[in-house]
Amino acid sequence: MRYSGHVDRYADEHMPPPAQMPELRFDLPEMQYPERLNAVTRLLDRHVTDGRGTRRCLVAPGEIDWTYAELQRVANRIAHVLRDDLGVIPGARVLLRSANTPMLAACWFAVLKAGAIAVTTMPLYRETELRVIMAKSRVHLALCDEGLLDELTAACAGDEVRIVRFNSGDADAIDVRMLEKADHFANVETGAEDVALIAFTSGTTGAPKAAVHTHRDLLASCDSYGKYVLRLRADDLVTGSPPLAFTFGLGGLLLYPLDAGAATLLLEKAGPEDLMRGVAEFGASVLFTAPVAYRTMLTMMHRHDISTVRACVSAGETLPASVFEAWERTTGVKILDGIGSTEMLHIFIGSPRDEARAGSTGRVVPGYIAEIHDDEGKPQPPGVVGRLAVKGPTGCKYLDDPRQTTYVRNGWNYPGDAYRMDDEGYFYYVARTDDMIVTSGYNVSGPEVEQALLVHEHVKEVAVVAKPDPQHDTHIVKAYVVLISAEQYHPAKADELREHCKRLIAPFKAPREIEFVSELPRTETGKVQRFKLRQRAAAE
Repeated sequence: MRYSGHVDRYADEHMPPPAQMPELRFDLPEMQYPERLNAVTRLLDRHVTDGRGTRRCLVAPGEIDWTYAELQRVANRIAHVLRDDLGVIPGARVLLRSANTPMLAACWFAVLKAGAIAVTTMPLYRETELRVIMAKSRVHLALCDEGLLDELTAACAGDEVRIVRFNSGDADAIDVRMLEKADHFANVETGAEDVALIAFTSGTTGAPKAAVHTHRDLLASCDSYGKYVLRLRADDLVTGSPPLAFTFGLGGLLLYPLDAGAATLLLEKAGPEDLMRGVAEFGASVLFTAPVAYRTMLTMMHRHDISTVRACVSAGETLPASVFEAWERTTGVKILDGIGSTEMLHIFIGSPRDEARAGSTGRVVPGYIAEIHDDEGKPQPPGVVGRLAVKGPTGCKYLDDPRQTTYVRNGWNYPGDAYRMDDEGYFYYVARTDDMIVTSGYNVSGPEVEQALLVHEHVKEVAVVAKPDPQHDTHIVKAYVVLISAEQYHPAKADELREHCKRLIAPFKAPREIEFVSELPRTETGKVQRFKLRQRAAAE
């Protein structure tokens, strides 16, 4: 029996059975973790213990500038409130609801310090989505920013979920209660394999799934992608757009910066212009955001000075080679593309700056292995398109979900992407496995068509899906296109874009239908919900 510090065993008892678990690998020397482990001890407390408590840690607009010692003090006091006033026991799930703020970060650390499990939710989630999350994770306590209370209150109606606010000024608010608590808190001695967080997938393929990650997972991600690819420096200031509820944001804006002793700029509003304004005002040096944001920021360079940026990371959607090249040409900085997933916690394929190549996701991150498999799980040689398969120190562990057997087979994680690998070990994205379009006997990659259309000067965004063609018992290629300006539309624009496509890729790949839309359906994390477009096309 492994050691566990959890008293409430709900999450542990609803993990996948051993036969459905991914095979975990700890091939790097730094990945020999002790059996008893609370991740906060390394991520936060050790900096204070080692004499770095006065170093800048969390920054936010409004003259918020917390040191490591200040963040530790706030987290310790909140942990006291959780345990002493609210009765939180190790293993209990605590829902967190807020925009990206230092207070949210402090609450997250406090939950883990108390040995509980953080269930952080997207700020824009509504009543229905919150109900699903609370029911799945069996939440009985929620910590919520006053400004986001309405939807959560509606979601909790009739349920035994206690809501404790912060930023309200009321005597019952957690940031008021904590003022009477001690500055010191002894972290609960959790096990390395005890659950630390439950992260819900963003719903790009339908109903969200609850992905579970342990204290060991958090450190393993720092010891792989953080150490070998991102390579933060202690003097870095990191910022970005992904919410902390999204594991891309949790890793990029909290785990990696704090593990490196660096600082993070947290922005409640983080659209492309907000990001550029934040970089210019605070001198941020590392940027995390999605490909569509980089493309948009390229049109705003004349309005903001972002010359302090030395590193950029992209994930969530494939990074078009045209955006990679334009960004490097304009800023002198290569964007580090990468593929990760909520199930794997963070990026598992992606190369450091000196190895990054336009159009390639990169090489496998040290600590992981990746192969291209056919539908039967057999490895394929370089150049062959197949299913991406991954193993490493992290892996998919769905909470009580039959879809576990779809993601994990024979110990391998299958994120659902079609890739090819070249002779040098570079991986090239082809499509989501459900985005491959079979039309008139040909296989067409939707993302390849999208990249061809994105090169056109009038195209802002595009998503390509398969539309059923019942008459010929096949599919056609359909593109949903957002133009940069409505004034650029004219009746012949669809024909113009189609011919543009045929000049760049094989003519049979060009979209048979092009529909102009004002926007594409996206999750809160910025991913295009192509399944909604496929449903729309099928309904036509």
